[in-house]
Amino acid sequence: MAQQGSAGNVIAAICSFFIPGLGQLFQGRLLRAIIFFVLAIAFWSGSVVIPFLGLIIHVWAIVDAAVYRSR
Repeated sequence: MAQQGSAGNVIAAICSFFIPGLGQLFQGRLLRAIIFFVLAIAFWSGSVVIPFLGLIIHVWAIVDAAVYRSR
């Protein structure tokens, strides 16, 4: 699979930039993709403090896709 910093991870990070969890789905990590997507949507649609948590989840999804190393 892809190494850290590879083109696949860059594409996955870009995918997660647009839709949280899409990068993980691109990498074949379905459960993590669902978790990031559901959490980001749940927090983004909240009140004033909650969207800040949505931003944190969204950035976390991007970073997670960018630094992923397959075993």
